[in-house]
Amino acid sequence: MKISRILGIAALMAASFTVSAQDMPDTITVASSAFEHHGTVPLPYTAYGDNKAPQITWSNLPEGTVQLALVMDDPIVPMPQPFVHWVAYNIPADAAELPEGLTKEAAVTGVPGLEGMINGVNGIRQVGYFGPRPPVDGKLHAYHFRIFALDAALNLEAGLNKEQLMAAIEGHVLGTGMLMGHYEQK
Repeated sequence: MKISRILGIAALMAASFTVSAQDMPDTITVASSAFEHHGTVPLPYTAYGDNKAPQITWSNLPEGTVQLALVMDDPIVPMPQPFVHWVAYNIPADAAELPEGLTKEAAVTGVPGLEGMINGVNGIRQVGYFGPRPPVDGKLHAYHFRIFALDAALNLEAGLNKEQLMAAIEGHVLGTGMLMGHYEQK
């Protein structure tokens, strides 16, 4: 067998084993002062309450992390699934947190450590955080706050939704982590 053919087969095999950013094992610890992992999201952080973003922190970032991105979605909503509540990107890796009540403006300004951060487009086609607002359907909904550690400063433009963000960060994700909160409207 020719060397070039062997190398081609090896490349195909390696490509078939690449892990997408959404399928990576969680290695980053994501937390909030508002609720515990698998806990209930308090009313003030829902669209039924004050609709303010909870504080989100992260630790155990992989070596080489330059920038972060965040996606919050609800995989329980029937259409579209999952429903996207928050998209945020261009978050500097040395930022300590996303503070409670973070602005819903596209460009985050005036927040120390978050220079250049962008709030993307959520499932209601607005920018910024949109809190849990499940229908009164007798189902406990899950809200996934997923952090992505990136190997480059991508400096993405404003206006990206989840699908566009995921396409833009593909091949740049070093690690992920998730905080899950629950909410049911009765």
